[in-house]
Amino acid sequence: MAVTTIPSAGLTLGSQVNFRNLIINGDMSIAQRGTSGTGFGPSKTGYQLDRFAFRKSGGDSAVFTIAQDTDVPSGQGFANSMKIICTTALADGSIPSTQWVRIRYRIEGQDLQKIKKGTSSAESLTLSFWVKSPKTGTHIASIYDDDNARLIAKSYSVSSANTWEKKTITFEGDTTGTLTNDNTSAFRIEWHLQSGTEYQSGSLGTTWHTFASTKTSVGQVNIGDNTANNFFLTGVQLEVGTSASDFEFLPHDVNFDRCMRYYFEEGNNAQSFVAGAFNASDSPFRYQFMKPMRAAPSSSIGGSINTDLKLYSAGSDKTLTAVSFAAITTHGARVEISSSGAFTAGQTGHFYLLNNTGKLKFDAEL
Repeated sequence: MAVTTIPSAGLTLGSQVNFRNLIINGDMSIAQRGTSGTGFGPSKTGYQLDRFAFRKSGGDSAVFTIAQDTDVPSGQGFANSMKIICTTALADGSIPSTQWVRIRYRIEGQDLQKIKKGTSSAESLTLSFWVKSPKTGTHIASIYDDDNARLIAKSYSVSSANTWEKKTITFEGDTTGTLTNDNTSAFRIEWHLQSGTEYQSGSLGTTWHTFASTKTSVGQVNIGDNTANNFFLTGVQLEVGTSASDFEFLPHDVNFDRCMRYYFEEGNNAQSFVAGAFNASDSPFRYQFMKPMRAAPSSSIGGSINTDLKLYSAGSDKTLTAVSFAAITTHGARVEISSSGAFTAGQTGHFYLLNNTGKLKFDAEL
């Protein structure tokens, strides 16, 4: 394929964006759920920054805050990082044997077909990222194959505590176990933050193997033993091959659109999100998502009906008793409402959101 030169910039189209990074939001620039979330611990796991989940097993006492932060490696072009803040340390500083804490990123099988897993031509993958850890020494990153229950784990060493360092890890190709070509999770990329003895009692599984818990995170330092501990991550890139290229920055709108495949929130501030005409007893309004989603999402409403979510019709706000979504697909949903008063057939109305709290939330995360 011919390479076109751009004389004014001294660049080539071949050197520009080609979506070689298998990670979405690796620069931590998108945080639709808000820039900070508290109470991640025994009773709460999940997402704060888009696509990167905080995962914690069981009920040990450590609790964390997850935040989007502006602390970044100098001169690398990043504006944001993911910050893991230990707000409640382990009660006695030690980890129960079966407990662990990880940052997790999932990838769909249809986005991994090009690595040719399960064939003699299986491709290696190289993971690169910037990390700032409160602990020196051994840290673990791993890939888990959801389709075949296989794992590969590698260690990386932090030389200086609380200092940005770039790490590059190559995971060899796996000739065993093909990946399903669909929209479900095929790979889990994980950064381990603490691990009990159950996951450290063997030798680290540095080659692809049938999952064994004892080989998962041998030597991993404990991030949850002190409330002074803050762990930072940014510049995450996963690409085919045995070497790391420079981080592939995408335009903000492209990054945001890609995140909305998995999660999005409809806005607030007196924003109308759907309008239509009533039947005699209900409002079969169809709400179309801004972008098609990975799968039919779950839905929830932020705020309260009649306070943050309102229905306006015939010159005034109507009193609602319930609002829900039905017939949800990857492209939209039907808005279903109940009201204390009857509707007039043919009358029009529209829903709108108020007070920064009113939100519609749609979640199709892996």
